[in-house]
Amino acid sequence: MSAKAEQLGPTLDRLWQVVQSRRNADPQSSYTARLFARGRAKIAQKLGEEAIEAVIEAVGENPSALVGESADLLYHLLVLWAAAGISPRDVAAELARRERISGIEEKRARANL
Repeated sequence: MSAKAEQLGPTLDRLWQVVQSRRNADPQSSYTARLFARGRAKIAQKLGEEAIEAVIEAVGENPSALVGESADLLYHLLVLWAAAGISPRDVAAELARRERISGIEEKRARANL
């Protein structure tokens, strides 16, 4: 990676701020506002569509297409988080908690809930 390469963390932070700022924007002028206006179920549906598209590109021979679909997937995930009232911090805290637990133990604990 070059020294000038964009870091994902700061980019996602900026995107999160944009998503938050568009929550009450005009749906006629903002795709993000349009998603919010259509509700959480529609946002979740759109996230699912983007996930499928990312999976399709993952088995293909075009890495740049996977990059594009991954960006779409992350964007729609952030919109869904905002609509659900959770933040990247909430998810980061959960990931940090899981760092101290093996993946196998964590899955076993969820299965026993």
